[in-house]
Amino acid sequence: MWRSIASNALTLFIVLFLLAGGGLIWGQRQYTGPGPLEEPICLRVEPGSTMGRVSRQLGDEGAISNSTIFRLGAKYTEKSSLLKAGSFLVQPGASMEEIVDIVTRGGRSTCGTELNFRIGIVSAEVQLRELDPATSRYVEVMAFDPAAGEIPQDYAEKRAAPDLRFRVTLAEGVTSWQVVEELKAADFLNGDLVELPPEGSLAPDSYEVSEGMRRDELVAEMQERQSKILEDLWARRADGLPIETPEQALVLASIVEKETGVPEERRQVASVFVNRLRQGIRLQTDPTVIYGLTEGRAPLGRGIRQSELRRETPWNTYVIDGLPPTPIANPGRASIEAALNPDSTDYLFFVADGTGGHAFAETLAEHNENVARWRRIEAERQEGVQ
Repeated sequence: MWRSIASNALTLFIVLFLLAGGGLIWGQRQYTGPGPLEEPICLRVEPGSTMGRVSRQLGDEGAISNSTIFRLGAKYTEKSSLLKAGSFLVQPGASMEEIVDIVTRGGRSTCGTELNFRIGIVSAEVQLRELDPATSRYVEVMAFDPAAGEIPQDYAEKRAAPDLRFRVTLAEGVTSWQVVEELKAADFLNGDLVELPPEGSLAPDSYEVSEGMRRDELVAEMQERQSKILEDLWARRADGLPIETPEQALVLASIVEKETGVPEERRQVASVFVNRLRQGIRLQTDPTVIYGLTEGRAPLGRGIRQSELRRETPWNTYVIDGLPPTPIANPGRASIEAALNPDSTDYLFFVADGTGGHAFAETLAEHNENVARWRRIEAERQEGVQ
C-alpha cells in the first residue's frame, strides 16, 4: 500500500512539476511574444506611477494580454524600480518585454507634446505640436510669434507639461544676427550670447534640446554641425572649380541659398555663378547688395534703389570682382552641395519666371527677352491688384 501511495505521490509531483514548467514556458512566451496591440498608442506614465498602474493602463488600451505576467516579467528582469515618467510611443504588436524596456530605458519622451522654436527668415515662431501615434507625424496645436506679444491663453498650461520636449529649428538662409536675436526669446534656454557667430557658420537644421540648455552651447553645436557638413562636402567637390578654400565655398553657397527657394534649381543657379567666376564676370546678385546695406540685421523690406546698386560695400557684387569677403547668410547642406557640385551649363544669366523659379540664359540677348517677359508678368499682376 505504501508503495502505491509513494508511487501516486511521485506521479502527482511530476504532473505538478510539468504543469509548473509548462506554465513558466507559457508565461515566458506571453511576455516575449508579439502583443495584441493593433494601433500605435502614446502611453503617458505619470510621475510616481507604479508597474501595477502602468499594467492597468496597458490592459485598458489593449496593449497587453495579461497584467500579472507584465508585472512579474518586469520584476523578474529587475526593472520594476526603473520606471520613468513621460510619454512613450508603443508600436502595434509590441511585446510586454519591449514595452517594459520602453518605459524603463530612460531618455526623452518619444511622443506627446513638443515645443519647436523655429527661427525663420523674417521672424521666429513658437510651434506646439503633438505626435499622432497613428501616423507618427506631429500635428500643430498652436503657433505664435513670441515677439508679437500675443501669447495664447492655454500656452502656459501646455508649456508646464512635465514631459514636454524642446526643439530649435533654423530655416535655411537665416543670418547669424537673426539667430542670436531670436534665441533671446526662447524662454527654455539659459545664458547670454556675448559674441556674434561668423556668418555662415551655423547649420540650418533641427536641434533637440533640453530645458535650461545654455544658448552658447547650442550655438557651438550649430557651428560644429556646419563645420562637419562643409568638411564632408568639400572632400567630394567637383574638379576645376574657381573656388580655392572651404570658406569661399560657404560664401558661394550662401548666395545660392538666397537666390532661389526651389530645390531643383540650386545646381543651375550655382552653375551661373561658377561660370561667371571662371570668365571674370561680376556676379551682380541682389542678395549681396542687400547684405551690404543691412549686414544681415533685418530684412530690407523694400526694393533695391538704383543708387544702392552702385553703392560700394564689401558685399556689393555689382561693384566688386569675385566673391564677397564673407557669406551673406547661413546656407543649408543642399546649397553647399550645389556650390561644390554645380550643373555643367553655359548659363550666365537668370531672372524670375513668374512661377517661383527662374528662366536661365546663355547670352545677354536671351536674358533680355526673359527680363522683358518677367516685366510683363509684373505689370499684369499690378493691374490685377488695382
